[in-house]
Amino acid sequence: MKKNERTNVMRVLDQKKIEYTSHSYEPDATLSGEDIAEILGEEADKVFKTLVTQGKSGAYYVFVVPVKAELDLKKAAKASGEKAVNMIKQKELLPLTGYVHGGCSPIGMKKPFKTFIHETATQYDTVFVSAGKVGFQIELAPADLIAVAGCSAADIIGNR
Repeated sequence: MKKNERTNVMRVLDQKKIEYTSHSYEPDATLSGEDIAEILGEEADKVFKTLVTQGKSGAYYVFVVPVKAELDLKKAAKASGEKAVNMIKQKELLPLTGYVHGGCSPIGMKKPFKTFIHETATQYDTVFVSAGKVGFQIELAPADLIAVAGCSAADIIGNR
């Protein structure tokens, strides 16, 4: 991989000596998470998206859920200890996290936020999350993702 194709996420993982595999695909804003899972040749339950919310208290929270699942805002509020949480506006994402929509990763945000990952992640040997740039994914052990992103595992999705 060329040096300019290394993302901040990859630099963080390299610095912490965490093993991962990077995957790239042709960036396309119309691709869904399920499309990306198909491109990667992986089951969608192993590919996770990163969502950023704001609680009633004003605090921000990050939720990492399977791409074909919906974040349950009531469960997310309960997990975070808030009365309610709401998704942030897309225009707030880059200034807050340093990442663009479609390239948001729970690793290497501008500031650390309390982060939750759906409990099913621990069922797999490896999972996929954005590498911090549209067109790039990383594959790593869930325990490593949980450690580096400071995640708590929780039931945060609606019934499928």
